[in-house]
Amino acid sequence: MTRRPYGLICPISLACEILEPRWTIQILTELWNGTTRFNDIRKGVGNISTALLSRRLKEMEALGLVERIEDNATGTIDYFRTEKAINLEPAMNALAEWALCNIEADIALSGADASTVMWVVRRMIVFAELPRRRAVIRFHFRDDPPPKYPHYWLVVEPGADFPEICSLDPGRDVDLYVETGAVSLGAIIEGRSSIEREKERGRLFLSGDPGLARSMDRWLRTSVYAALEGIDQLS
Repeated sequence: MTRRPYGLICPISLACEILEPRWTIQILTELWNGTTRFNDIRKGVGNISTALLSRRLKEMEALGLVERIEDNATGTIDYFRTEKAINLEPAMNALAEWALCNIEADIALSGADASTVMWVVRRMIVFAELPRRRAVIRFHFRDDPPPKYPHYWLVVEPGADFPEICSLDPGRDVDLYVETGAVSLGAIIEGRSSIEREKERGRLFLSGDPGLARSMDRWLRTSVYAALEGIDQLS
């Protein structure tokens, strides 16, 4: 990473020199959420090329923010935050809280992408609140312009660590149909709106299994920041 330094001794400016390159904070956040594999990091971060992600991870490793661990037996590679990166958690928490309360929801969510939102949904599923059988939930994103993949199937199998997300029909019977938009679903997860509010405003429609529909607020958990007071709400 070569760039002209600020020429200041201000500690905040020095921190910015390390963290400001595009995607650095997003990668750290994804690692913070427990993701360790390259392809999973790329899916969680969103619109980043594989080449740029590879370069950024190497730069972050050189800066002591990321540790790369290779399993010689299997050839798998995992990325983990170092102690230096973990020490950033209080600052990142403060940034998240500031953003939720001080950046208007319509602006904050304007770039919401269906595929990235669904990757977040994947880790927000509460298995204990779903039937003890396979559950298939189809999401239809009615955004304008339409996303590349407007339909996603969430397949929840008992005993699995995470649900399976498919952008192509897996050929399973659907239990619940969810029609929404990336902004609406993102707002629910962030605590900038609620399931009931989005239904009342005509931005969320549920059909199919009535039990799954009624319990959506239990099996789809929200962000750890969703209970924060003063979050700017989606209009």
